[in-house]
Amino acid sequence: MSLKDKLLSSYIAFEDHLEEDSPIHDIRNEAIKVFEAEGFPTKKLEAWKYTSLNSLLKENYSIFPKQDHSLEFKQVKKYFLHDVDTYKVVFVDGVYSSFLSETTHDKIDVCLLSAALNKPKYKPVIEAYFNKAAKQDSLSSLNTAFAKEGAYVFIPNHKEVEKPIEIINFSTGNEAAIMLQPRNLIVVGENSHVQIIERHQSLSGNAVFTNSVTEIFAEKRAYVDYYKIQNDNTNASLIDNTNIWQEQESNCRVHTFSFGGKLTRNNLNFYQKGERCDSTLKGITILEDKQHVDHNTLVHHIEPNCESHQDYKGIFGDASTGVFNGKVVVEKEAQKTDAFQQNNNILIHDKATINAKPQLEIFADDVKCSHGCTIGQLDEEALFYMRSRGIAKKEARALLMYAFANNVLESVKIPELKVRINKLIANKIGVRLGFEL
Repeated sequence: MSLKDKLLSSYIAFEDHLEEDSPIHDIRNEAIKVFEAEGFPTKKLEAWKYTSLNSLLKENYSIFPKQDHSLEFKQVKKYFLHDVDTYKVVFVDGVYSSFLSETTHDKIDVCLLSAALNKPKYKPVIEAYFNKAAKQDSLSSLNTAFAKEGAYVFIPNHKEVEKPIEIINFSTGNEAAIMLQPRNLIVVGENSHVQIIERHQSLSGNAVFTNSVTEIFAEKRAYVDYYKIQNDNTNASLIDNTNIWQEQESNCRVHTFSFGGKLTRNNLNFYQKGERCDSTLKGITILEDKQHVDHNTLVHHIEPNCESHQDYKGIFGDASTGVFNGKVVVEKEAQKTDAFQQNNNILIHDKATINAKPQLEIFADDVKCSHGCTIGQLDEEALFYMRSRGIAKKEARALLMYAFANNVLESVKIPELKVRINKLIANKIGVRLGFEL
């Protein structure tokens, strides 16, 4: 049985256990029809031209975990931002872990999507926001059909969340192969501020396929600072679909750090629904072996006087593959738009590959838009200069790679996270750096 057929048959059993009066019952049924019609994306689609899912679809994934597997904090402490106090929403094999989590309902809601879906008091928020920003493609629709658990974050108007929120999904290897489909809904009210860190982490060498969807709504003058840490094991694959809906004068920033995993596909979509919105998309990718990371971004400028800034850096070694497919769309009404897009890549092995496709679609005439892409190797003159000053070749190469990625790191607003990312980069490039950011 193919994975598609297995999912379709599993949905029938899944739906039988759900309440028919669920606020998203009809949404689920429509979503599974989309997936049934379209199936998994293939390289015949332009957006998936350089990324094939064939190797993932051969596994016999468990769709629902057969038993709970508890974890002790000491087993996973290193994956938390443990040197600063945070709210935590933690899942183990798709099941909520109350022991590892720290949620709250004190003036803000940081809790479970399952609770929001089943309790009447959350119904107005679910009806107003759920599935309103998510794209209706096959993988997002598949997630919507099975949407049951994930993080639910609701920040009322005029609230500044006092500490960051961590959303972490662990897979234990309790199953030979498992497919996880977390669904996150984040609503940030007018004039409110929040910082969020998201991570998917496998704790074994067993196959994991995660198809995640996150919807973020930033109301007027809201500020959202979002970080994705992707440093998983080589048998773990992630399809991450993040959709951000911005209202007037909101500011949303997403940093994506892709250092590990077998195959990672980041679909990051910004929709500017109000004037004077500001969108920032930044990322660092460092790959080795046969790892594959695909960044597929969209910034849709719909209203005038808005800005967007994209800056992605990639360092590719061994036989790794990188893809950057970035699109900026400026509608006719979006005059005075200021959009910047840049993708810079370094190949440090002759078998490494990068496929880059920056795109601008501009229908307005009073705009300031630019895009660019570079693919090259380390600067031999700079390397020679550093070696002539007594720096060993390995450390000289590492310092050049570090400097290449540094401007993305500079904009990380959580000091403890900046230090953590700094150490991850040092580990990936194989040196011990004698300084911190």
